[in-house]
Amino acid sequence: MADNKKSTYRGFTPAQAEAHKRYMKDFVEIKVRMTADKRSLVQSHAAKMGESATGFINRAIDETMERDNQE
Repeated sequence: MADNKKSTYRGFTPAQAEAHKRYMKDFVEIKVRMTADKRSLVQSHAAKMGESATGFINRAIDETMERDNQE
């Protein structure tokens, strides 16, 4: 089955790839190490809360920093 659209990274069209690149330039990655079991727990909890694991981790960081700064 032939596709007339050119695809690039992750199946994005060239325009989508460029838009993604511009969006991602404002972000950095931080590696967090945990066991596979803990990762599953984090992913499961995040899903129950209606958010991604990244969203949950960012929320946990924000809430903890806010609480720590109130002391």
